[in-house]
Amino acid sequence: MATARDRTGEILTLLLAGGQGQRLRPLTERRAKPAVPFGGVYRIIDFTLSNCVNSFFRRIYILTQYESVTLHRHLRRAWGILSPELGEFVDIVPPQQRLPNRWYLGTADAVFQNLYLLQQERPRWVLIVGGDHIYKMDYSLLLDAHIDRGADATIVCIDVPVEEARNFGVMSVHDGDRIVGFEEKPREPATVPGSDDRCLASMGIYLFNTEVLVRALVRDAKDTFSSKDFGHNVIPRLIEERDVRAYNITSEGQPGGGYWRDVGTLDSYWQANMDLIARHPEFDLYDDAWPIRSGTGHRPPAKICVSTEGTVGRFEQSLLAPGVVVTGGQVTRSIIGPRVEVHNASELDQCVVMGGSRIGKDVRLRKVIVEESTTLPDGIEIGFDLDHDRERFTVTEQGVVAVPNLAPLQ
Repeated sequence: MATARDRTGEILTLLLAGGQGQRLRPLTERRAKPAVPFGGVYRIIDFTLSNCVNSFFRRIYILTQYESVTLHRHLRRAWGILSPELGEFVDIVPPQQRLPNRWYLGTADAVFQNLYLLQQERPRWVLIVGGDHIYKMDYSLLLDAHIDRGADATIVCIDVPVEEARNFGVMSVHDGDRIVGFEEKPREPATVPGSDDRCLASMGIYLFNTEVLVRALVRDAKDTFSSKDFGHNVIPRLIEERDVRAYNITSEGQPGGGYWRDVGTLDSYWQANMDLIARHPEFDLYDDAWPIRSGTGHRPPAKICVSTEGTVGRFEQSLLAPGVVVTGGQVTRSIIGPRVEVHNASELDQCVVMGGSRIGKDVRLRKVIVEESTTLPDGIEIGFDLDHDRERFTVTEQGVVAVPNLAPLQ
């Protein structure tokens, strides 16, 4: 019996990577959300792309739009690993504006404007994913379940507390997995049968039979009242007429143990980074059976050394990327990106420092996100006097301070 991995030539993946990520500002001032660095050596999009490659879903179009230069550069450098001779590709598709003077109006419109890709490739199934979440998933198991159930469309879901469900699309199911209701960001979310405090939330991952997808998008495009969004418009209408199923990311065989993080805010982004440094993290970067790929380049190993003043450099419970040099500084519970310098007597605690940054002498940072290629002058303190920090930087509800590259530093 054929499995999903035998059908890779019949599957096309559309990865939506054009979001502005406004709640992640200032990290997204000059880059698309999927291009934001994460976990020291990765970009957020690397996690979805690694899922695709590991699942043998290797015909991938990436639909970009907002501030895409950084993303395009990363994709060219890191993801030219597939074999065109085997029909594999990761191709970038910027907005074609095939409809006059119109950018993408929503997630459904982004796919609708690129339906010509389906005409060219003629896939039997289409997987639609986003490039802005942190998780592991074997999409081939999703396809197996979709085929076995005879579904027209399948939506990947996850159990979430009811108080969090208001931020997602929430589905109601019958007979285990048949979706009978779907509401985007409801005020009163429907709970899982038998539980008053849990809901089934959509992860924004959709698998369609191609014909079903095309018909749904064409109809939605003709609807002048539609917001052109999968969650708000296409999915609710589709479940009234078609066999739409739910697939839980905790299903048997999935590699990630149900871990999934929407890193759409500075607080959630910081927390997801901090998750990686736990002694036994829920999300394991060191799993050889499910590697996370990225273009780390050719850089020397990280180095921890004694400063000329005799101060010993040290780090605890942290991730240090290649090329990092800690000279007499102390790094605790932090993630430090490539080519970062930490100088004498500086102390970093619970920080995310992106690549190419320079931390001067006697710097003190706590719960700080430092943008790429930022230089922090000697003696600066951030994260201790939040009222003062608010005058210079973005400070979140949880007290995380985001320092952009062009911030006034004093």
